[in-house]
Amino acid sequence: MGLFLDTYDVIVVGAGHAGSEAAAAAANMGSKTLLITMNLQNIAQMSCNPAMGGIAKGQIVREIDALGGYSGIVSDTSAIQFKMLNKSKGPAMWSPRVQSDRMRFAEDWRLMLEQTPNLDFYQEMVSGLVIENDKVVGVKTSLGIEVRGKSVVLTNGTFLNGLIHIGDKNFGGGRAGERAATGITEQLVNLGFDSGRMKTGTPPRVDGRSLDFSKMIEQPGDENPEKFSYLDLTKPLTKQRSCHMTYTSEQVHDLLREGFDRSPMFNGRIKSLGPRYCPSIEDKINRFADKDRHQLFVEPEGWNTVEFYVNGFSTSLPEDVQFKAMRSVVGFENVKFFRPGYAIEYDYFPPTQLKHTLETKLIEGLYFAGQINGTTGYEEAASQGLMAGINASLKVQEKEPFTLKRDEAYIGVLIDDLITKGTEEPYRMFTSRAEYRTLLRQDNADLRLTPKGFDLGLASEKRLKRMEEKHEQAEKFVQFFKNTSVTPTEANPILEAKNSTKVKQQDKMFKLFSRPNITIDDVRQFEAVENYIQENNLDSEVIEQTEIQVKYSGYIEKEKNNADKLSRLEYVKIPENFDYSQIKSMSLEAREKLKNIQPTSIAQASRISGVSPNDISVLLVYMGR
Repeated sequence: MGLFLDTYDVIVVGAGHAGSEAAAAAANMGSKTLLITMNLQNIAQMSCNPAMGGIAKGQIVREIDALGGYSGIVSDTSAIQFKMLNKSKGPAMWSPRVQSDRMRFAEDWRLMLEQTPNLDFYQEMVSGLVIENDKVVGVKTSLGIEVRGKSVVLTNGTFLNGLIHIGDKNFGGGRAGERAATGITEQLVNLGFDSGRMKTGTPPRVDGRSLDFSKMIEQPGDENPEKFSYLDLTKPLTKQRSCHMTYTSEQVHDLLREGFDRSPMFNGRIKSLGPRYCPSIEDKINRFADKDRHQLFVEPEGWNTVEFYVNGFSTSLPEDVQFKAMRSVVGFENVKFFRPGYAIEYDYFPPTQLKHTLETKLIEGLYFAGQINGTTGYEEAASQGLMAGINASLKVQEKEPFTLKRDEAYIGVLIDDLITKGTEEPYRMFTSRAEYRTLLRQDNADLRLTPKGFDLGLASEKRLKRMEEKHEQAEKFVQFFKNTSVTPTEANPILEAKNSTKVKQQDKMFKLFSRPNITIDDVRQFEAVENYIQENNLDSEVIEQTEIQVKYSGYIEKEKNNADKLSRLEYVKIPENFDYSQIKSMSLEAREKLKNIQPTSIAQASRISGVSPNDISVLLVYMGR
C-alpha cells in the first residue's frame, strides 16, 4: 500500500472555508475523506476581513450550524466582538456578525478537523483529475502521485491561475505569499467546461501602534452579545474589542486619483469583473464622484495583535499611492503598513454547469464549491462546501441527494440562484435575494434545518433535543399569552407609558403584546409573565422566539401560504434530457436557456432569466399538465 488508502470515498481539494466544511460534513457522515491542500498551515484562512456573518451572511452561518457544520462554533470560539445588525428593523432583517481573531479562527478550525474521525490530511498541489468514462476516480498531484477517490470536491478559492496585481506590477499567486494552482482549469476546459475570470481585492493591513484612535469614532460590540452556535459548547463573549470608524476626504481622493494611470483597474491590465457590492476605493471614487467622503472601519485582527484591517480601503493601486493617500486619513497621519492592498484575478466556472447538488453535469462524482462557482465571501463558500460534502458522501453511500428549497434556507436561495441564473460578477448574498425572508430568519435556522441535519447523520441527537425543547417551550409560552387575561388596571399604566391606546375591559395578553410598540420588556412588567419565565427557566432564545411568533404570526402565515402555492410547481418534474427544440411555440431564447441549464422542475424553469410566464404555460401544455 502507498501513501494513502486504496480509495477514498471523498477527496476535498483546497482547505479554505468551503473545503473545510466539505471535509467535515463528508467525514462526519461516515465517508473516508481526504483533505488535500497546498499548505496545511493555512486551513480556513481568513484571506480578507477578519469577520464572520453580517447581513444575510449571518443567517447562512446559523444555517450551517443548524445542519451540523462547524462555522458557527469556530466563529464563537474565536470571536472578539459580537453585533446583531439591523436590530431597528423587523426580525427578518436581523443579522448576527462577529469580529474574529484571525489566527485563532484558523487554529480552532484546524483542531476541530483534526478531531474529526474518518478525515486524513495531505499537503500538496493537485494539478489534475483522474477521469474514466466521464466519471471522476481520483486526483493527480504536482509530484505525480495519483490518489483514488469515488468523488472529488473542488474548492480552489482564488488559486486557479491566480494573478496578484499591485499597481503596474503583477505576479502569480493565490493569496499574498502563496503560489497559484495550475493545471486544473486547462484540463476542465479540455473536458468541455466553460471557464471565466473574476477579480477580488483586499485592503492594506496596518500597525495599530501608529494610529490615533482618539480621532476616530469607537464602534463597540452589543451590550448583551449573543452567539452563532445553537449548541451549549460555546458561550457569549464577556469582554469585547472595539472597532473604530473614520472617513476618507477630498484630499485622500485627489491623492488616490494621482495613481489612476498606474491602476490595473483603469489601464486595462485587469479585464475581469470585481464584486459590485464591495468595490475598491478607486472604484468608489470613480463611480460616486459626487461623494466627498467614504466610511472606513478599522478592525482589529485579534485579541492581542497590533495588526489592523482597514475595511473600505480595498485597492490595487501602487503601494506608494496607497501609503500617501492613507496618511491623509484622519487618525492615520503616522500610519505604518504591514502589507499593501492588492487585487487578485482567478479562474471560475459559471455555475449553470452544476446540478442542485453542486455535482457537475459533465463529470459524475465531481463537485464544485465556493469561489470556483463565482461567489464571494466566507459564508457563501462554507455553505456550498457543506452541501457539496453532504452530497458527495450521499452519492458514494448510494443514498438520495440532499437539496434545500428557496423557502427552506438562504443556502437554498444561494444555490438555486447560482445554478439557475449563473453569475458574471462575484455573487454575494443579500436578504433581498430571498423572497421568503420572513420564514428564513436567523433565530429559527435550527427549527428549520436541525431535523434535516439529524436525518443526514450530521447534526447530533443533543442538537436535535435542544431544538425540540426550544420549539416546545416557545409554543407553550405563546399559548400562555393567548390564554392569560389582563385587567385595565394592570395594563393601562404600561400602555400609557408607551403612548399606546388604553383598554376599557379585560383583554388577552396576546392581543396587547401584538401591538407594534409593545415589547417583551413591557409585558415582563406583568407579574404573571415574569413568574412564568422564572418558573419555566426560559432562556433568551425562547423568549425572543416567542416574541417573534406573537408579533409576526400574521406575516409568517401569509408567507407560508405563498411558499406552499409556489412549491407545488417544484413537484412538477421535467424529465431528464428533455428536448426543448421540439416546442416551436416557445421563444428561441427560452429554448436555448432551458437546453443549457436543464432545470429539474417547472418552478426552477420559471426562475431562469429569459424564460417568460408564457414560455412556462407552453411547456406545461406540452407536458400534458
